Amino acid sequence: MQTHSRRAFLKRAAGLAAASTVVPYIVPASARGADGAVSPSERIVMGAIGIGGRGGYVMGAFMQNADVQMTAVCDVRGDRRKAAKTKADKHYENADCKPYIDFREMIERPDIDAVMIVTGENWHAIASMYAARAGKDVYSEKPPTRTIAEGRALADTIKRLGTVYQCGTQRRSIARFAFATYLARSGALGELKTLRAEGAGKISAPGYFSGAPQPLPPREQLDWDMWLGPAPWRPYNKVFLQRWKHHRDFQGGSVSEWGSHTVDLCQMAMGADNTSPTHYEYIGDTGDRIRCTYANGVDLVLIDGSWPLHVEFEGTEGSVYVDDDGNIRSKPESLLRGRTFGKGYPAEGHVRAFLNCVKTRQTPVSNAEATQRSMATCHIANIVLFLGRSLTWDPVKEEFVNDPEANRMRYRPMRGPWHV
Repeated sequence: MQTHSRRAFLKRAAGLAAASTVVPYIVPASARGADGAVSPSERIVMGAIGIGGRGGYVMGAFMQNADVQMTAVCDVRGDRRKAAKTKADKHYENADCKPYIDFREMIERPDIDAVMIVTGENWHAIASMYAARAGKDVYSEKPPTRTIAEGRALADTIKRLGTVYQCGTQRRSIARFAFATYLARSGALGELKTLRAEGAGKISAPGYFSGAPQPLPPREQLDWDMWLGPAPWRPYNKVFLQRWKHHRDFQGGSVSEWGSHTVDLCQMAMGADNTSPTHYEYIGDTGDRIRCTYANGVDLVLIDGSWPLHVEFEGTEGSVYVDDDGNIRSKPESLLRGRTFGKGYPAEGHVRAFLNCVKTRQTPVSNAEATQRSMATCHIANIVLFLGRSLTWDPVKEEFVNDPEANRMRYRPMRGPWHV
C-alpha cells in the first residue's frame, strides 16, 4: 500500500516543476507596436508607495516587466522620492514620473491601476485598504499587518471590493519552497506530524525606547506626521527612523517579522490558508520556543536558529528541509531525485504572478485571506510571549476562548484620522 502511494505521488509530481514555478505572462504580438513596445491598452499603470531599500528593489522588479508603467512614486522622505523618480525617468527615458509625499493624493489618480506598498509595517494594512477603496489592485510587502484585527479588516475589504491583492511572501512563488510544500500536502511524507518554522534569531517580544526631542526637519525632507501614521504621537527623534523594527508601536513582534516568511510556508504546507492553529504554548528558552497545534493534531513549532532562514516538514514516512541558501533535502532522498532548484529568494517571479492576476482577475497565491490566517498565527504567538501563558484560539470566530485579556490584544488603538 505504501509503495503504491509513493508511485502515485511520483506520477503526480512529474509536472510539478512547471506548476511550482511562476509561468511568465507573454504579451501577445498583437498587443505590441512595430517597435515591440507594449500597447497602452495592455499596460498596467502603477504607483510605488514606500521606496527605500526594499522598496527600491521591488520597484525595479516591477519595472523590468514590459507591460508595467511606473508613473508615480510616494515616500515621506525627500531623498527617497528624488532617487525613485530619477530611477523611473531614466528607465522610461522621460520625465513623467510624479513624486508624492501623501499616498492619498497618488491613489486619487484615475489612471493608476495598481500600487506596490513597501512602507514600514505600521502602514501596510492601512495603505492597502485605502488603495483598494480607491479602486487600485495592491501588492503589499510583509509583514502585512500589525494586529489580528487589521488583518481581518484587510481580508474583508479585499473580498468585498474584488481587489487583486498579493502579499510579498515571495517564497510561495519560488520553485524549491513550492515543491517542499507540495511534498507535505500530497501525502509523499505520509501523515504530517510536525512543521518547524525557523525564526532567524531570538524569538522575543519587541520593547519600547525613546529619544530626546530633536529639531523637526522640513516637511519636504521628512513628513514626520505621515511617518508616524496611526502610531501614537511622539516628538521627532531620528532613532525611530533607524530602529522602528524594534519598537512595539511600529510593528507586531519578532514572530510577525520572521513568521511572515516561515510560518506562511508552514500554513501553505498544511493547506491551511483558511484556518490557523487552535492551541499555542511557550515550551522553552532555547531551541524549540512556541508550539502551535492545529485542530487535527499537527504541531507547528517556532524555533530559534540562525541563517539561513528555513522550514522543515516531518511526516510518518519522510521529511523535507528547505532554506534561503538554495538547500533542499528530503528523506527518503528519492523524493528529490532528478530535481534541481535555483538559489536565493528573488521577488521577480512573485511580482510577475501578481501582474498576471491583475490581468486575468484570478486570486493570487498570497491572497489576503491566506495572509490573514498566517499572520494571525504569528500575532497569537507574539501574544503568548507578552502574556507568558498558553492560549486557545477559535479560528472560525477569530477570537480567544474565554480569555478577555488576550482578546483585547487582537486590536490596537490608532491615532486619528487613520482607521481600518
